[in-house]
Amino acid sequence: MRVLGIDPSVQSTGFGIIEYADNRYSILEYGAIKPSRRLLFLNKINMIRNRLEEIIRTHEPEEVAIENPFYAQNVKTAITLGQVRGAVLVAVASQNCPLYEYSALEIKKAVTGYGRADKAQVKTMIKILLNMQEKDLGTDAADALATAFCHLNTRMFHMQINPTEGKRSKT
Repeated sequence: MRVLGIDPSVQSTGFGIIEYADNRYSILEYGAIKPSRRLLFLNKINMIRNRLEEIIRTHEPEEVAIENPFYAQNVKTAITLGQVRGAVLVAVASQNCPLYEYSALEIKKAVTGYGRADKAQVKTMIKILLNMQEKDLGTDAADALATAFCHLNTRMFHMQINPTEGKRSKT
């Protein structure tokens, strides 16, 4: 199973593609989409949408996972993040990919075993879990890989319990 994880942000949208096959995780690509600060907001979210569509076309993930924000520090941040998420959702829908959402608590718990882990702990653990000790990994890409990892483990668990789970309805 191949999954694209996405950590949306207007300044740096993280992405990571993980494939799970033969009881092994393989990282296909990861990084961050960083629009220029000089761009108008609508051009930033359009750039994010375009790049994600390109990533989806290139790697053909079977499913996409995204973090579902529980809260934002202020109203303006929440609105901005909502608009970026909208661009992400349009990119995913335009490529006909099933989308699954996870809370930050679920993602952190899946990767570190502790739902209140900080970003450094998530980054350290995802590097260990995916055998990336030698590689440089930005926080946004680490969060995206953690989202994909969380989804893969959740799906694999459900498919072991219920083999028809592979046909599960999407969010």
